[in-house]
Amino acid sequence: MIRDAINNGARRLPEWPLYLIGLAPAAWLFWLALSGGLGIDPVKALEHRYGLIALQMLIAGLCVTPLRRFAGINLLKFRRALGLIAFTYLTLHLSVWLFLDVQIWSQIWADIVKRPYITLGMTGFALVVPLAATSNRWSIRRLGPRWVRLHRLVYIAILLGSVHFIMARKGFQIEPLIYLGLVVGLLVLRVLPKPVTSRRPTRA
Repeated sequence: MIRDAINNGARRLPEWPLYLIGLAPAAWLFWLALSGGLGIDPVKALEHRYGLIALQMLIAGLCVTPLRRFAGINLLKFRRALGLIAFTYLTLHLSVWLFLDVQIWSQIWADIVKRPYITLGMTGFALVVPLAATSNRWSIRRLGPRWVRLHRLVYIAILLGSVHFIMARKGFQIEPLIYLGLVVGLLVLRVLPKPVTSRRPTRA
């Protein structure tokens, strides 16, 4: 079966190639921004692309549990890597905004306070910082059951990030709404009961 082939391949595949593949676009996009390959406003384009990839990685991590529950595909070993890649892109997204876009520190604080979409974005980033800091085996052992409760903050963070995306776009646009719909749909799947697989009784 395809499911078994995917699970067998996932068990054999180490995590480190995912980091290389996931982070390679960061360097490529930065080079495009320097070389004029991101249009007339490369800073804004770079800021947007980093933020979008971060949201995509968070959504990919959110897919892991529904895939296991409803399709029997177990990619749990890659969820930490997806989360850390997402955090890296969030940090890059924030860094571009701080150091290349706004640059004036007094203006940065004013934007955080006065602009709701920036407030939501910063709140979401603040929520994922402790998650990234505790994404290691030592923290899992140290925190015990509290680790699971702490990492549920990612659900709030990804919702805030999706709304931040919608509000950051000017006017009505379909793309951010699609991302929000995906996030809401995946969160709903997490609370649905696991389907019961019926098996035919074997003949004696």
